[in-house]
Amino acid sequence: MAKEGVEKAEETEQMIEKEAGKEPAEGGGGGGSHRLGDAQEMRAVVLAGFGGLNKLRVTRKAMPEPQDGELKIRVKACGLNFIDLMVRQGNIDNPPKTPLVPGFECSGIVEALGDSVKGYEIGDRVMAFVNYNAWAEVVCTPVEFVYKIPDDMSFSEAAAFPMNFVTAYMMLFEVANLREGMSVLVHSAGGGVGQAVAQLCSTIPNVTVFGTASTFKHEAIKDSVTHLFDRNADYVQEVKRISAEGVDIVLDCLCGDNTGKGLSLLKPLGTYILYGSSNMVTGETKSFFSFAKSWWQVEKVNPIKLFEENKVIAGFSLLNLLFKQGRAGLIRGVVDKLIGLYTQKKIKPVVDSLWALEEVKEAMQRIHDRGNIGKLILDVEKTPTPLMANDSTETSEAGEEEEDHEGDSENKERMPFIQ
Repeated sequence: MAKEGVEKAEETEQMIEKEAGKEPAEGGGGGGSHRLGDAQEMRAVVLAGFGGLNKLRVTRKAMPEPQDGELKIRVKACGLNFIDLMVRQGNIDNPPKTPLVPGFECSGIVEALGDSVKGYEIGDRVMAFVNYNAWAEVVCTPVEFVYKIPDDMSFSEAAAFPMNFVTAYMMLFEVANLREGMSVLVHSAGGGVGQAVAQLCSTIPNVTVFGTASTFKHEAIKDSVTHLFDRNADYVQEVKRISAEGVDIVLDCLCGDNTGKGLSLLKPLGTYILYGSSNMVTGETKSFFSFAKSWWQVEKVNPIKLFEENKVIAGFSLLNLLFKQGRAGLIRGVVDKLIGLYTQKKIKPVVDSLWALEEVKEAMQRIHDRGNIGKLILDVEKTPTPLMANDSTETSEAGEEEEDHEGDSENKERMPFIQ
């Protein structure tokens, strides 16, 4: 069945490329599969070991085939998230073994169906969650993690959609029970989740959104939030100057001393939600000092104090909810609601920039520098700039290449395709 799917999908792909005025891809930077004997291969980003950017390389791997209950997807675009940076550093609990292909979300075209798959056809345009392995030309993932996308949604928008909007929706409506007239404080308001939070808050009447972001982002995002503060300023005093009682919801992706600040800003019956710990990432590689400092700064939560002050503290991890806690059915219902909002033109993913697979190092650096407004996307069919040709040569899956030298990256900045 999967073999038939490959043949049909190749026809579908050629039709799509023909309509777009392109010849069918034959490999190289623009995508396409290669054959060595009877084995099909694909391009993929491989993390050879935990550490700096030099641990990432584009290489060729055997193309996966769908197992029972899985879909095979010809990937068009992949989402790049801060969690991917933490994975690269090994800065997560129970990190997987390397080498591995990073990435948790993608969009593309269904190329083959595994046994027992229903509700999908070859050629369907979809977006999907993947438990790693998303940064490749082809992925296979269980059908419960795959969702059809509207005809007017681009592949880059679709790749920017699942992680950001599902996370934002779950925190606002499932955990914190956002209602009319409430107030929300969101950190990193210029990022993918921050912009999704701002858009979803705008669907509820009279919601006040307080946001923190780097100053250079303020002009671009000022219309998406009610009140905007510099991420390095004393935002606690700024919020209390505007709202003496504080806020109803705090969404914190920073951790560290922001936990105590967030709890201090909560109104009675307010909810603080931790959904990230980006303060633990300071350098290119994992830093024990940064981890220890951030952990030490986290205010020790006293349940009795929460009881006395009528406050709620919660955590949210979408990937754990999906892949460890079996809540795919709940997430599917949320995705359906979000797609409804998209078709009503009430929400729209904000795409910061598009990068070729071979430009993944620079895309990651942009996230590390907090330079993005919205989502960074790896465009599988994008041709890398000439400068990247020498920097991202394909290697063995084990990543056996020379280490990058300190000064090699100087004067190598290039601009991505900015939407």
